[in-house]
Amino acid sequence: MERAVGFENQRLCVVPRPLVTEALARPVTRRLVVTDAGYFPRADAHGRHRPAGAEETIVIVCVAGSGWVEAEGVQTRVGTSTAIVIPGGLPHSYGASESEPWTIWWCHVRGSDVPELVEAAGIDPTRITVSLRAVDRLTAMLDEIVSALERDQSPARLLSTAGMAWRMLTQLAVDRRLPEQGEPLERALRYLEQRVDGAIRVPELAALVGVSSSHLSALFRDATGGGVLAHHTALKMARARQLLDTTTLPIAEVGREVGMRDQFYFSRQFRRTHGVSPSEYRAHRKG
Repeated sequence: MERAVGFENQRLCVVPRPLVTEALARPVTRRLVVTDAGYFPRADAHGRHRPAGAEETIVIVCVAGSGWVEAEGVQTRVGTSTAIVIPGGLPHSYGASESEPWTIWWCHVRGSDVPELVEAAGIDPTRITVSLRAVDRLTAMLDEIVSALERDQSPARLLSTAGMAWRMLTQLAVDRRLPEQGEPLERALRYLEQRVDGAIRVPELAALVGVSSSHLSALFRDATGGGVLAHHTALKMARARQLLDTTTLPIAEVGREVGMRDQFYFSRQFRRTHGVSPSEYRAHRKG
């Protein structure tokens, strides 16, 4: 028989629903509010079946053991360092493995901004899991949320946990977009970072990392919002800003340091990115 709660050493916080309703009517928390959160260690026989879905969006992070989740008729195994994100209203079921019950941190969230944050993480009814690059980072955020709600559920506490949950959900989006070490995109990004002072050709870079030019360009658009050359230029401009801020190098020398030997070309590229010339940028007081 599947259990929803009652695990040894569990932590569980449920915000009273009248307080949730009040929070959803206030500035900031109307955009995001944590309604429930908890920690279930080695949750033997844990599981839930919601044929009509839940009102909240559910986030579950598996830190040990394994389990499964089912939505849209597809069941997916969930292992360590995996997050499940179930959008509100999506019919679903999930549960712990019989042989190796999972240990999970979890929270439920509501608010007007939740759908956009879920979309940013690449979640849709056919894809509700995210492989985590740094599971400890996510569990630390969820621990912080649970600890805060264990103290009280005052408006100030709900506001603070909203910020924590926002950071958690955006981290899920980052984990989806950034590639794992050794993947073609990660190797290409590292290659560009190491060659800020040079020029690159997309076909040559694509061949180097073992994909087609069109596929590499698609990977860059998804991860960075622009193409390969646009990202390389952005890296050059970031390095140029650093040199302008921290050195007294002449403008022409800064341009040469980022692989743009024509000072006028460098200045045009810099102005296109920043809206001001390199000398105007350097003269502007910062901090």
